[in-house]
Amino acid sequence: MSNYRYQGAGLGGVGMAGGRGYSGIEVHEVMHPHHFTYVSQCVKYMIFLLNFVFWLFGGLLLGIGVYAFRDKWEDANGSVRLENFYDVFLNISLVMILAGTVIFLVSFSGCVGALRENTFLLKFYSMCLLLFFLLEMAIAIVCFVCPQYMNTFLEKQFTHKIIHSYRDDPDLQNFIDFAQQEFKCCGLSNSGYQDWSKNEYFNCSSPSVEKCGVPYSCCINATDISSGLVNIMCGYGVQNAPVPEATKLIWTSGCIEIVRVWAEHNLYVIAGNALGIALIQLLVIYLAKTLEGQIELQKSRWLA
Repeated sequence: MSNYRYQGAGLGGVGMAGGRGYSGIEVHEVMHPHHFTYVSQCVKYMIFLLNFVFWLFGGLLLGIGVYAFRDKWEDANGSVRLENFYDVFLNISLVMILAGTVIFLVSFSGCVGALRENTFLLKFYSMCLLLFFLLEMAIAIVCFVCPQYMNTFLEKQFTHKIIHSYRDDPDLQNFIDFAQQEFKCCGLSNSGYQDWSKNEYFNCSSPSVEKCGVPYSCCINATDISSGLVNIMCGYGVQNAPVPEATKLIWTSGCIEIVRVWAEHNLYVIAGNALGIALIQLLVIYLAKTLEGQIELQKSRWLA
Protein backbone atom coordinates (compact mmCIF):
# COMPACT_ATOMS: atom_id res chain seq x y z
CA MET A 1 0.00 0.00 0.00
CA SER A 2 1.37 3.45 -0.86
CA ASN A 3 0.20 6.93 0.16
CA TYR A 4 0.60 9.87 -2.23
CA ARG A 5 -0.04 13.50 -1.31
CA TYR A 6 -0.13 15.90 -4.28
CA GLN A 7 0.53 19.58 -3.92
CA GLY A 8 -0.13 21.94 -6.80
CA ALA A 9 2.33 24.62 -7.85
CA GLY A 10 2.88 27.54 -5.55
CA LEU A 11 2.62 31.20 -6.43
CA GLY A 12 3.42 31.81 -10.00
CA GLY A 13 2.89 28.17 -10.82
CA VAL A 14 6.31 27.28 -9.44
CA GLY A 15 6.68 24.85 -6.63
CA MET A 16 9.65 24.17 -4.49
CA ALA A 17 12.80 23.72 -6.53
CA GLY A 18 10.71 24.43 -9.61
CA GLY A 19 8.84 21.15 -9.24
CA ARG A 20 5.58 19.88 -7.76
CA GLY A 21 5.19 18.74 -4.18
CA TYR A 22 2.62 16.34 -2.71
CA SER A 23 -0.14 17.47 -0.33
CA GLY A 24 -3.93 17.70 -0.24
CA ILE A 25 -5.96 14.65 -1.40
CA GLU A 26 -4.60 11.26 -0.27
CA VAL A 27 -4.81 8.38 -2.76
CA HIS A 28 -4.57 4.73 -1.62
CA GLU A 29 -3.40 2.07 -4.06
CA VAL A 30 -4.32 -1.52 -3.05
CA MET A 31 -1.69 -4.05 -3.99
CA HIS A 32 -2.26 -7.81 -3.55
CA PRO A 33 0.64 -10.10 -2.68
CA HIS A 34 2.02 -12.10 -5.57
CA HIS A 35 0.67 -15.37 -4.09
CA PHE A 36 -2.85 -14.05 -3.45
CA THR A 37 -5.78 -16.05 -4.90
CA TYR A 38 -9.52 -15.55 -4.85
CA VAL A 39 -10.11 -19.33 -4.86
CA SER A 40 -11.01 -20.67 -1.41
CA GLN A 41 -9.06 -23.82 -0.67
CA CYS A 42 -11.67 -24.84 1.90
CA VAL A 43 -14.51 -24.75 -0.67
CA LYS A 44 -12.33 -26.39 -3.31
CA TYR A 45 -11.31 -29.43 -1.25
CA MET A 46 -14.71 -29.77 0.42
CA ILE A 47 -16.29 -30.26 -3.04
CA PHE A 48 -13.46 -32.60 -4.04
CA LEU A 49 -13.69 -34.87 -0.99
CA LEU A 50 -17.49 -35.06 -1.07
CA ASN A 51 -17.50 -36.03 -4.74
CA PHE A 52 -14.60 -38.44 -4.29
CA VAL A 53 -16.75 -40.49 -1.91
CA PHE A 54 -19.65 -40.54 -4.39
CA TRP A 55 -17.22 -41.31 -7.22
CA LEU A 56 -16.08 -44.45 -5.36
CA PHE A 57 -19.69 -45.39 -4.61
CA GLY A 58 -20.68 -44.92 -8.26
CA GLY A 59 -17.76 -47.07 -9.41
CA LEU A 60 -18.70 -49.79 -6.92
CA LEU A 61 -22.35 -49.73 -8.00
CA LEU A 62 -21.31 -49.87 -11.64
CA GLY A 63 -18.97 -52.78 -11.02
CA ILE A 64 -21.59 -54.80 -9.13
CA GLY A 65 -24.16 -54.11 -11.85
CA VAL A 66 -21.79 -55.21 -14.64
CA TYR A 67 -20.90 -58.39 -12.73
CA ALA A 68 -24.57 -59.21 -12.06
CA PHE A 69 -25.58 -58.55 -15.68
CA ARG A 70 -22.68 -60.64 -16.99
CA ASP A 71 -23.67 -63.51 -14.70
CA LYS A 72 -27.30 -63.25 -15.84
CA TRP A 73 -26.20 -63.08 -19.49
CA GLU A 74 -24.18 -66.29 -19.15
CA ASP A 75 -26.98 -68.13 -17.33
CA ALA A 76 -29.46 -67.13 -20.05
CA ASN A 77 -26.99 -67.99 -22.88
CA GLY A 78 -27.12 -64.40 -24.12
CA SER A 79 -30.91 -64.21 -24.34
CA VAL A 80 -31.64 -61.42 -21.85
CA ARG A 81 -34.80 -59.66 -23.02
CA LEU A 82 -34.49 -55.89 -23.51
CA GLU A 83 -37.37 -55.10 -25.84
CA ASN A 84 -38.94 -52.09 -24.12
CA PHE A 85 -38.68 -49.64 -21.23
CA TYR A 86 -40.16 -52.08 -18.72
CA ASP A 87 -37.56 -54.74 -19.56
CA VAL A 88 -34.81 -52.25 -18.74
CA PHE A 89 -36.50 -50.69 -15.69
CA LEU A 90 -37.29 -54.07 -14.12
CA ASN A 91 -33.80 -55.44 -14.80
CA ILE A 92 -32.11 -54.61 -11.49
CA SER A 93 -28.56 -55.18 -12.77
CA LEU A 94 -29.15 -52.75 -15.65
CA VAL A 95 -30.65 -50.18 -13.28
CA MET A 96 -27.51 -50.49 -11.13
CA ILE A 97 -25.31 -50.01 -14.22
CA LEU A 98 -27.23 -46.90 -15.32
CA ALA A 99 -27.35 -45.40 -11.82
CA GLY A 100 -23.68 -46.20 -11.20
CA THR A 101 -22.66 -44.64 -14.52
CA VAL A 102 -24.57 -41.42 -13.81
CA ILE A 103 -23.18 -41.12 -10.25
CA PHE A 104 -19.67 -41.95 -11.46
CA LEU A 105 -19.65 -39.36 -14.27
CA VAL A 106 -21.31 -36.53 -12.32
CA SER A 107 -19.13 -36.98 -9.22
CA PHE A 108 -16.03 -37.34 -11.42
CA SER A 109 -16.80 -33.99 -13.06
CA GLY A 110 -17.18 -32.47 -9.58
CA CYS A 111 -13.86 -33.97 -8.41
CA VAL A 112 -11.82 -32.93 -11.43
CA GLY A 113 -13.60 -29.60 -11.83
CA ALA A 114 -12.80 -28.62 -8.24
CA LEU A 115 -9.25 -30.02 -8.18
CA ARG A 116 -8.23 -28.56 -11.55
CA GLU A 117 -10.37 -25.44 -11.17
CA ASN A 118 -12.15 -26.21 -14.45
CA THR A 119 -15.22 -23.99 -14.83
CA PHE A 120 -16.72 -26.09 -17.66
CA LEU A 121 -16.79 -29.23 -15.51
CA LEU A 122 -18.12 -27.28 -12.52
CA LYS A 123 -20.94 -25.85 -14.63
CA PHE A 124 -21.80 -29.35 -15.90
CA TYR A 125 -21.70 -30.67 -12.32
CA SER A 126 -23.93 -27.97 -10.83
CA MET A 127 -26.38 -28.25 -13.75
CA CYS A 128 -26.71 -32.02 -13.20
CA LEU A 129 -27.31 -31.52 -9.48
CA LEU A 130 -29.96 -28.91 -10.23
CA LEU A 131 -31.74 -31.27 -12.65
CA PHE A 132 -31.66 -34.07 -10.05
CA PHE A 133 -33.03 -31.69 -7.44
CA LEU A 134 -35.91 -30.53 -9.65
CA LEU A 135 -36.77 -34.11 -10.62
CA GLU A 136 -36.81 -35.20 -6.97
CA MET A 137 -39.02 -32.25 -6.03
CA ALA A 138 -41.46 -33.06 -8.85
CA ILE A 139 -41.73 -36.71 -7.75
CA ALA A 140 -42.14 -35.71 -4.09
CA ILE A 141 -44.90 -33.22 -4.91
CA VAL A 142 -46.83 -35.77 -6.97
CA CYS A 143 -46.45 -38.43 -4.26
CA PHE A 144 -47.57 -36.18 -1.40
CA VAL A 145 -50.28 -34.25 -3.23
CA CYS A 146 -51.77 -37.09 -5.32
CA PRO A 147 -51.06 -40.38 -3.51
CA GLN A 148 -54.14 -42.13 -4.93
CA TYR A 149 -53.14 -41.15 -8.45
CA MET A 150 -49.68 -42.65 -7.86
CA ASN A 151 -51.33 -45.82 -6.53
CA THR A 152 -53.47 -46.17 -9.61
CA PHE A 153 -50.58 -45.38 -11.96
CA LEU A 154 -48.23 -47.94 -10.38
CA GLU A 155 -50.90 -50.63 -10.29
CA LYS A 156 -51.86 -50.07 -13.91
CA GLN A 157 -48.34 -49.77 -15.31
CA PHE A 158 -46.33 -52.28 -13.30
CA THR A 159 -48.51 -54.98 -11.72
CA HIS A 160 -48.83 -57.18 -14.80
CA LYS A 161 -45.19 -56.70 -15.85
CA ILE A 162 -43.71 -57.46 -12.44
CA ILE A 163 -45.95 -60.43 -11.71
CA HIS A 164 -45.40 -61.88 -15.18
CA SER A 165 -41.58 -61.51 -14.93
CA TYR A 166 -41.26 -63.06 -11.47
CA ARG A 167 -39.69 -66.34 -12.59
CA ASP A 168 -37.90 -64.86 -15.62
CA ASP A 169 -35.44 -62.69 -13.69
CA PRO A 170 -33.75 -64.09 -10.53
CA ASP A 171 -32.74 -60.60 -9.35
CA LEU A 172 -36.30 -59.31 -9.68
CA GLN A 173 -37.60 -62.45 -7.98
CA ASN A 174 -35.30 -61.91 -4.99
CA PHE A 175 -36.32 -58.26 -4.79
CA ILE A 176 -40.04 -59.11 -4.84
CA ASP A 177 -39.56 -61.79 -2.18
CA PHE A 178 -37.65 -59.33 0.00
CA ALA A 179 -40.35 -56.64 -0.41
CA GLN A 180 -43.22 -59.05 0.36
CA GLN A 181 -41.49 -60.36 3.47
CA GLU A 182 -40.42 -56.90 4.67
CA PHE A 183 -43.80 -55.19 4.20
CA LYS A 184 -45.91 -58.30 4.92
CA CYS A 185 -47.86 -58.13 1.68
CA CYS A 186 -48.63 -60.33 -1.31
CA GLY A 187 -49.03 -59.16 -4.89
CA LEU A 188 -49.08 -55.52 -5.91
CA SER A 189 -52.57 -54.18 -6.64
CA ASN A 190 -55.74 -54.02 -4.54
CA SER A 191 -56.44 -57.59 -5.66
CA GLY A 192 -53.66 -58.67 -3.31
CA TYR A 193 -52.58 -62.30 -3.49
CA GLN A 194 -54.94 -62.89 -6.42
CA ASP A 195 -52.46 -60.97 -8.59
CA TRP A 196 -50.38 -64.13 -8.74
CA SER A 197 -53.01 -65.78 -10.92
CA LYS A 198 -51.53 -63.63 -13.73
CA ASN A 199 -48.25 -65.50 -13.51
CA GLU A 200 -47.96 -68.53 -15.79
CA TYR A 201 -46.51 -70.68 -13.01
CA PHE A 202 -49.07 -69.78 -10.33
CA ASN A 203 -52.10 -69.65 -12.63
CA CYS A 204 -54.66 -72.37 -11.84
CA SER A 205 -54.49 -73.59 -15.44
CA SER A 206 -50.75 -74.16 -15.20
CA PRO A 207 -49.38 -77.73 -15.29
CA SER A 208 -46.83 -76.66 -12.67
CA VAL A 209 -46.97 -77.95 -9.08
CA GLU A 210 -47.21 -74.29 -8.06
CA LYS A 211 -50.60 -73.81 -9.74
CA CYS A 212 -53.15 -71.84 -7.72
CA GLY A 213 -50.35 -70.92 -5.35
CA VAL A 214 -48.33 -67.86 -4.34
CA PRO A 215 -44.60 -67.37 -3.63
CA TYR A 216 -43.34 -68.54 -0.25
CA SER A 217 -42.57 -64.90 0.63
CA CYS A 218 -46.33 -64.31 0.99
CA CYS A 219 -46.58 -66.85 3.83
CA ILE A 220 -47.03 -65.64 7.39
CA ASN A 221 -44.89 -68.47 8.75
CA ALA A 222 -42.65 -69.49 5.88
CA THR A 223 -39.71 -70.41 8.12
CA ASP A 224 -39.89 -73.43 10.40
CA ILE A 225 -38.92 -72.25 13.88
CA SER A 226 -37.37 -75.55 15.00
CA SER A 227 -35.26 -76.25 11.92
CA GLY A 228 -34.82 -72.73 10.58
CA LEU A 229 -35.59 -73.96 7.05
CA VAL A 230 -37.87 -72.09 4.62
CA ASN A 231 -40.94 -74.00 3.47
CA ILE A 232 -41.16 -72.94 -0.20
CA MET A 233 -44.41 -74.91 -0.59
CA CYS A 234 -46.32 -73.03 2.11
CA GLY A 235 -48.28 -71.02 -0.47
CA TYR A 236 -49.33 -73.88 -2.75
CA GLY A 237 -53.07 -74.00 -3.54
CA VAL A 238 -53.88 -70.87 -1.52
CA GLN A 239 -55.75 -69.19 -4.39
CA ASN A 240 -58.44 -71.88 -4.17
CA ALA A 241 -58.92 -71.40 -0.44
CA PRO A 242 -61.66 -69.09 0.93
CA VAL A 243 -60.42 -65.64 1.94
CA PRO A 244 -60.80 -66.25 5.72
CA GLU A 245 -58.74 -69.43 5.38
CA ALA A 246 -56.14 -67.78 3.15
CA THR A 247 -55.78 -64.92 5.66
CA LYS A 248 -54.53 -67.42 8.25
CA LEU A 249 -51.79 -68.68 5.93
CA ILE A 250 -50.57 -65.70 3.90
CA TRP A 251 -50.56 -61.91 3.77
CA THR A 252 -53.43 -60.99 1.51
CA SER A 253 -53.03 -57.22 0.90
CA GLY A 254 -51.20 -55.80 -2.12
CA CYS A 255 -47.77 -54.25 -1.59
CA ILE A 256 -48.49 -50.87 -3.22
CA GLU A 257 -51.29 -50.08 -0.76
CA ILE A 258 -49.24 -51.38 2.19
CA VAL A 259 -46.29 -49.20 1.22
CA ARG A 260 -48.59 -46.18 0.86
CA VAL A 261 -50.02 -46.73 4.34
CA TRP A 262 -46.49 -47.20 5.73
CA ALA A 263 -45.40 -43.93 4.09
CA GLU A 264 -48.37 -42.09 5.62
CA HIS A 265 -47.52 -43.40 9.09
CA ASN A 266 -43.88 -42.34 8.68
CA LEU A 267 -44.61 -39.11 6.83
CA TYR A 268 -42.61 -36.82 9.12
CA VAL A 269 -39.56 -39.08 9.06
CA ILE A 270 -39.67 -39.35 5.27
CA ALA A 271 -40.28 -35.62 4.84
CA GLY A 272 -37.43 -34.80 7.23
CA ASN A 273 -34.99 -37.05 5.38
CA ALA A 274 -36.11 -35.66 2.02
CA LEU A 275 -35.68 -32.10 3.29
CA GLY A 276 -32.21 -32.92 4.62
CA ILE A 277 -31.14 -34.40 1.28
CA ALA A 278 -32.57 -31.40 -0.58
CA LEU A 279 -30.71 -28.92 1.65
CA ILE A 280 -27.45 -30.82 1.17
CA GLN A 281 -27.93 -30.76 -2.60
CA LEU A 282 -28.63 -27.01 -2.53
CA LEU A 283 -25.54 -26.47 -0.36
CA VAL A 284 -23.34 -28.40 -2.79
CA ILE A 285 -24.81 -26.47 -5.75
CA TYR A 286 -24.09 -23.22 -3.90
CA LEU A 287 -20.50 -24.29 -3.17
CA ALA A 288 -19.96 -25.29 -6.80
CA LYS A 289 -21.29 -21.97 -8.09
CA THR A 290 -19.23 -20.10 -5.48
CA LEU A 291 -16.06 -21.89 -6.55
CA GLU A 292 -16.91 -21.25 -10.19
CA GLY A 293 -17.28 -17.52 -9.49
CA GLN A 294 -13.99 -17.45 -7.56
CA ILE A 295 -12.17 -19.11 -10.45
CA GLU A 296 -13.61 -16.61 -12.94
CA LEU A 297 -12.52 -13.75 -10.66
CA GLN A 298 -9.03 -15.18 -10.42
CA LYS A 299 -8.82 -15.52 -14.21
CA SER A 300 -9.90 -11.91 -14.68
CA ARG A 301 -7.10 -10.84 -12.27
CA TRP A 302 -4.54 -12.73 -14.31
CA LEU A 303 -5.75 -11.11 -17.53
CA ALA A 304 -5.82 -7.61 -16.05
